[in-house]
Amino acid sequence: MRLSASALALAVAVLFGACADGNQSQATTDTFDTHGQAGVVDPDSKANVLQIAIGSPDHTTLVAAVQAAELENVLSNPGPLTVFAPTDEAFAALPEGTLDDLLKPENKGTLAKIVTSHASPGTFVGTTLQPGMQIYLATGQYVDVEEKDGDMYVNGAKILATVDASNGVVHVVDKVFLVAAG
Repeated sequence: MRLSASALALAVAVLFGACADGNQSQATTDTFDTHGQAGVVDPDSKANVLQIAIGSPDHTTLVAAVQAAELENVLSNPGPLTVFAPTDEAFAALPEGTLDDLLKPENKGTLAKIVTSHASPGTFVGTTLQPGMQIYLATGQYVDVEEKDGDMYVNGAKILATVDASNGVVHVVDKVFLVAAG
């Protein structure tokens, strides 16, 4: 199954959240397809969603998922995108064997759908991210936004941090959305 460029961009963006602590992971753009937008290097501009994910030590699993689904170029497209990026801990909380199974080449389509289910066209942050609203995802589903004890949740996942990107915004979340699985 082939996803549209917009859907892929949104999915990838979701998967590549980053914590705002400034730490760099050992992943580099050398590990990604350098064709298209993913190969553009501009040290003077704000980082895009892909660059944020690569630089985050807390999103190595997400980066691996994006690579396996071959969605790198989507995260570097102009956007705007809102990506809900699960941490490595969120992926570790999946049932045993789930991630290993998804990363197999024969499951690339399913993985791409799951990655895409973490992205939305547009930028949802601040006053545009309000309790009671529903956010449209690149996969066609809507997810609920809630506030609990002063914290914001999307699709049941707590937003841990928010990072601005040149092509949108990344919300770091504590759960993996499986709304598009199957």
